[in-house]
Formats: sequence, structure tokens, C-alpha cells
Amino acid sequence: MAGFRRTLRGVSARFTPAQAGIVRNLVGQVAELVGGPGSASADGPDGPGGPGGPDGPGGPGEAGDGPLPADLASILALDGPAEPPEDPVLARLLPDAYGDDPEAAGEFRRYTEHGLRSGKVAAARTVLETLPATGGRVRLSPGDAEAWLRSLNDVRLALGVLLGITEDYDRELADVAPGDSRTAYLQVYDWLTYLQETLVRALR
Repeated sequence: MAGFRRTLRGVSARFTPAQAGIVRNLVGQVAELVGGPGSASADGPDGPGGPGGPDGPGGPGEAGDGPLPADLASILALDGPAEPPEDPVLARLLPDAYGDDPEAAGEFRRYTEHGLRSGKVAAARTVLETLPATGGRVRLSPGDAEAWLRSLNDVRLALGVLLGITEDYDRELADVAPGDSRTAYLQVYDWLTYLQETLVRALR
């Protein structure tokens, strides 16, 4: 099972079509969960069909055509939710910053969640843009590799919640019964962990 390795032009890995399909599917699902429908595509929130596009708010025919002033846009972007998400996967991906101080955690979330979500979606798009659906050799610049690390980690966190994975993961994987419905997903989780570890080593 090949992973990432360092080359003269950055870091590189080869993916079969099936492996590429698994990564793209999971990365796309997490991006949609974090950013909403269409977030992982070119027509997502910042694309032609999104809020900033010609058919969204502020597009042609709307009062006040044109972009918002930079200072006003930044203020609006910082007005996020103060409560953690009810979805357990989203709650893992967007955790409270202060576990022992709900008020401080809520205030911190209100000013940071929008940017955190946008960053996760951007990382997912980088993966989708650099990994062809047909697989093949992938070569990543340092910036792209960092985005891959963030996106792979998000996918692993999401799968970990759905599969009920604990810190004693190695023993859980060894003890899983042959007929367990989680077997295939646990193997995917194990492979993604390996992929992330080889990418970290290749970047050192």
C-alpha cells in the first residue's frame, strides 16, 4: 500500500481509481456537512451559484449591487453562532475552545466559526482539485500538502465519531468480528491514518 513520499518537486503519491474515489467521496461529504450543499464544488458558496455569484444576494437586480465594503463584510462574517452544533460529527469538527467556560466558548465560537468552516471547505476543495477522479500520480506543493493534512484529519475525525473509535483503536480493529458491518469503514479509517502519517513524514 503506497503512501506519500518526498520528491524533487514536492510530495507525491499514486492512487488507484478506487482509492481516489474513496478519498474524493469522503472529503466531499465532510465539506458539504461543514459548508452546506455545493460547498465542495466549483459552484459552492464562492462560486457562480453561491451567495457571491450572479444569482445570489448582491447579484444583478438586487439593491446595492457590487461587493460589500471590506470592513462591513468582515463584521458580518464574524457574526456566527454561539452554540455548538447539535450534530455530533460537526461538534467534533467544530469543538468548543473552552470546555470549562460555556460563555467564553460561545463568544469565541461566534467570532471564529465562520472562518473555521471556510478553511475546512477550502482545504477540501484543494484535495478535490489535486486528486483526479481517475486516480494516478498526485504531486503536491507544500501549501497543497498542508491542505491535504487538514482535510484528511477532518475526514478521520468524522469517521471516528460515526464508528465510535476510541484511543484504543488498534485493539478495536484487531478484535472486530469478520461479519461486523463496520469492517470496511474501519479499514478505510486505517488506510487514511496511514496516508496522513506518510504525508507528515514526507513533509519533514
